[in-house]
Amino acid sequence: MAETDPMPVVRAVPALRETVSGWKRRGFTVGFVPTMGALHQGHLGLVHDAGLRADRVVASVFVNPAQFAAHEDLGTYPRREAEDAAQLRGAGCHLLFAPAVEEMYPPGSTTTISPGGPAEGLEGDFRPQMFAGVALVVAKLLNQVQPDVAVFGEKDWQQLMVVRRLVRDLDIPTEIVGSPTKRDGHGLALSSRNAYLSEAELEIARRLNGVLAGAGAAIGSGRPAEVVECDAREALLKAGFSQVDYVAIRRADDLTSFAGGMVDGPARILAAAWLGRTRLIDNMAVDAPT
Repeated sequence: MAETDPMPVVRAVPALRETVSGWKRRGFTVGFVPTMGALHQGHLGLVHDAGLRADRVVASVFVNPAQFAAHEDLGTYPRREAEDAAQLRGAGCHLLFAPAVEEMYPPGSTTTISPGGPAEGLEGDFRPQMFAGVALVVAKLLNQVQPDVAVFGEKDWQQLMVVRRLVRDLDIPTEIVGSPTKRDGHGLALSSRNAYLSEAELEIARRLNGVLAGAGAAIGSGRPAEVVECDAREALLKAGFSQVDYVAIRRADDLTSFAGGMVDGPARILAAAWLGRTRLIDNMAVDAPT
């Protein structure tokens, strides 16, 4: 396929499987990047990472209704398939899977997945429907594409942990790779929802990364997790965020809390905060005190 050729798009599972099966018969390995579209450089970085690990890359664009609550932005979530397809082609993607809702959830579908473990708490408290919807659509997509490797962004660290647990629990033969968070020049994690922010809100949003970095440094100096979490919440409110859902320091591999509040191993600090009607999440690795 020449660089100027349009991105091949399939919308039905049989056509997807026919293409992927053809690649595998030729000995190619397959990478996969699931997205909800409205692509930015963070998504394209995932495609690049998948291309480093596989001979052929499939990306999906599907705004998954199962992970949105009634009051959330399903109806207004940006959809721009033609632009997304062009960006994917430029990033080295070989096939776009862009199914309709009816293809993913045919009439009469009743099966659900109820994830536990890393799905509990944090986002699970504030968006209780989300991880059930994520687990279901990811299980379906991995079954449909049957990739050797799938790449997820570390910006959604809790989601990455949920997917890894899902793959282990359901014996899905796909390697799950986390790709480091892509940020703008001011440290703000790239997100499709950043487009909702005004210029004034963007200036505030770019302070989130600095607050988390400061909290990580405080943990490294030996301060208790609960104290650091409280200080970080106050710092975000002082920075201009209108509401803070959580700031939490958890074990990096399973998102459990540290006994006694003292960090004694690899950790992540995770946060969710609001600017007006826009909710931002971010996280950062935290080193234990030495």
